[in-house]
Amino acid sequence: MILRLAFLLLILAGPALAVSNPAEMLSDPAGEARAEHIGRQLRCMVCQNESVEESEADLARDFRHIIRERVKAGESDQQIMDWMVARYGDFIRLRPPFSALTLLLWAAPMLAVGIGAGAVLLGRRRRPEPPAPLSEAERQRVGKLSGS
Repeated sequence: MILRLAFLLLILAGPALAVSNPAEMLSDPAGEARAEHIGRQLRCMVCQNESVEESEADLARDFRHIIRERVKAGESDQQIMDWMVARYGDFIRLRPPFSALTLLLWAAPMLAVGIGAGAVLLGRRRRPEPPAPLSEAERQRVGKLSGS
């Protein structure tokens, strides 16, 4: 019964956030929620597959500090996002906007699949033909050489 309860609590637990130091958190719950929301939209430039809120990297910690300072200063979510993008480019967004500059970011998965499919097709085309079956005379000679 205890094991089931522990398993249920583990499943219901929210995603772990990297803000492990309470001093990093804002005293205002609404401001902290805003800061976490913004941080979940930004990519850790060190880990690259984690948000700023999930990452333990020092740079992510610095980003969280910047976000919280700007939230405290009264900036809107859009102003904070615009500042981060102006400073670090669209790559800092976990979901960059579709534009001519981010076309490669959005097209990369499709390009990878297309290149992989092309490689498979070329590999199948270039496969050598199987050798012709042995003639009766060749089978007899193999039999003599192998001693059967």
